[in-house]
Order: sequence, then C-alpha cells, then structure tokens
Amino acid sequence: MSQAIIEPYLKIQTALASDSIDEVKANAGNIATAATALGAPAVRIDMAAVQLASVGDLAAAREKFGALSDAIVTYMDGLHLTPPEGVRVAYCPMVKKPWLQEGSTLANPYYGSSMLTCGSFR
Repeated sequence: MSQAIIEPYLKIQTALASDSIDEVKANAGNIATAATALGAPAVRIDMAAVQLASVGDLAAAREKFGALSDAIVTYMDGLHLTPPEGVRVAYCPMVKKPWLQEGSTLANPYYGSSMLTCGSFR
C-alpha cells in the first residue's frame, strides 16, 4: 500500500484516537491527492478522503474516517496488499468498521479516550 496514503492516514487515526481533529483536514487532502494518482481502483479512497477533508467537528470526522478506512481496507484486500511493516488492521465491533494503526496497543479512532482499547486486531 502506498506510503503517500498510509502516512497521512496514520496521522488522522492518531489524532482521532486523541480526540482531536487538528491534523485531519490537511492529511485527508493529502490522501485524496495520492489516491487520484492510483487511478480508478482507488476512486472510493479518493471520494472518502475528500469528504473527510471537509468535516467540521469530531463526530463527523469519525464517521467519514470510517468510510475512508472501509475504502482503504477493501482496496488492500481486493489487490491482496498488506499493510507496511509495523502497521496492523484493527476492527471496532461497536461501529463495525476497520482501521489501520501502528503499534500493538489498540487506539480506537472511533471512540477516542472514551473507549480507547475497544476492538481487536485482525
């Protein structure tokens, strides 16, 4: 999977897990740009990233992040791609959405500090 997508994605995941949207818009824009370069197979990633780049609050950011995560995981599964070294796919049973993150301790971006370790690694 392209580092041009994974690196900004991980920054967004970390921000949301920390209950912050500070870095969300700029990094979502970077993902949209990188996804465009991947062509038609990555159109869902591009669309989800564009929507995430326009959010105004934490709840909306988490919802749009879920769509982006679904698009990235579906893209990776469809092309039989694996996450980069040190990055794992996790799953939140509460929102029924996956996410990618670094490290071995769960940092749930959908609930942040209220349920930081909710979920499991795939």
